[in-house]
Amino acid sequence: MHRIDIIAGARPNFMKIGPIVLAIEKHNATVEKKIEYRLIHTGQHYDKKMSEDFFTQLNIPEPQLNLGVGSGTAATQTANIMLRYEEAVKDWKPELCIVVGDVTSTMACAIVAKKEWIKVAHVEGGIRSGDEMMPEEINRMVTDSITDYFFTTTALANTNLGALGHGEEKIFFVGNTMIDSLLGNMERLIQPPLWNEYDLENKGYLVMTLHRPSNVDGYENLRQLLSLINDNVGDKKVVFPMHPRTKKMFDQFGIAFEKLIVTGPMSYLEFIYMIKHSAGVVTDSGGITEETTVLNVPCMTLRNSTERPETVTMGTNVIVGTDPNNIVPYLEKLIAGDWKSGSIPDLWDGKTADRIVEMVAQL
Repeated sequence: MHRIDIIAGARPNFMKIGPIVLAIEKHNATVEKKIEYRLIHTGQHYDKKMSEDFFTQLNIPEPQLNLGVGSGTAATQTANIMLRYEEAVKDWKPELCIVVGDVTSTMACAIVAKKEWIKVAHVEGGIRSGDEMMPEEINRMVTDSITDYFFTTTALANTNLGALGHGEEKIFFVGNTMIDSLLGNMERLIQPPLWNEYDLENKGYLVMTLHRPSNVDGYENLRQLLSLINDNVGDKKVVFPMHPRTKKMFDQFGIAFEKLIVTGPMSYLEFIYMIKHSAGVVTDSGGITEETTVLNVPCMTLRNSTERPETVTMGTNVIVGTDPNNIVPYLEKLIAGDWKSGSIPDLWDGKTADRIVEMVAQL
């Protein structure tokens, strides 16, 4: 019997661990030596739409354990996750701790596992943006420095890890579990109520998500960005599921942006429906650029760098930067129907979780 912990803490994690859990169940149905696992939710994201709905929507079981850490500063969250996960491994000693992505939970649980002599596997290991102002970059660097087994999404991630001195025997290029979730749920997408409410049409709108401090914490910067987008999308609307952090600033403006349709966080199946049928996406998220690449939807990233360069070199994504004025020519290109066509990176084929579970069974 193999015994493993699978850690999830924030919204993007659920799309990454969902396929792994399903692949373990499939594996266990066919072999004698089963993988016993605990799905652990650290509670880092605790909004219902941001977490609970995912278990239902992604067809995965409720976590066996919720550490319930809630919000707080980075240090508070990290400390609380470490304290509670340390408690959680005392009696139920796993052989392997699988962490995914690059959130606080990823780093915190990896540290605890190593101190408890538990091997760590990092799904999506080795990706780098080169921007140490991003908390996620620090999480990646710390996690990868103590990881035993890396499951990588691209050949570039392998190269990054090799340059850090990690041997080939620790690195497994398996593809992208986020894309497993995407492709596995294409038949189950849900049209949200706002589609009819605002008379939306296929390719008749853009989707926007913003949450990074460089974009949303400065009053003038955000106001200018939203004004420029509002004024340069032609006859299209902009559906804007608003992050709580962004809403705090937005509510201070007292300005009506006629093209913006502001909504709360959407469930996964609704959000992917909106992306799939959109004319394009404006975002500062990394994961969404992977989804737009596979769905062949134009994407503009409001950052100065990306840890997913394949979405730019191969996919439909462009790096716009953080100066609001930069976005205008890209919007003009999009409205003119003049966007580049993209291709899909190797092994982003919907079978990544099967490859991971096969390796885990061997390890």
